[in-house]
Amino acid sequence: MSEAESVLGSVATQLMNGEQVAVGDQKIRVQRVGRGRLRMVQFKFDGRTLEAIEQNPDKPSHWGKLAREKHQVVQFRDVDAHRYVAVAVDGKAREYTG
Repeated sequence: MSEAESVLGSVATQLMNGEQVAVGDQKIRVQRVGRGRLRMVQFKFDGRTLEAIEQNPDKPSHWGKLAREKHQVVQFRDVDAHRYVAVAVDGKAREYTG
């Protein structure tokens, strides 16, 4: 497991189970966004600004299906690049390639 995957897994677990997320020396309050009141936090890591967003269980995707099955699914989006860069399921993160 890479350092990035370890940090993202930790962020995902904190997001789904607490009111704030600690990343290095940052402590960020978890926000609720959208109609579904999904958990979200924005943080800086490895020179990038990332958003960790709870997966919407109403989505028909594979990730939505896992969320409906009560798994804790968190998507990570690079704010500047406008693309998803990783996903965590039950605290285990994996970066997208390509």
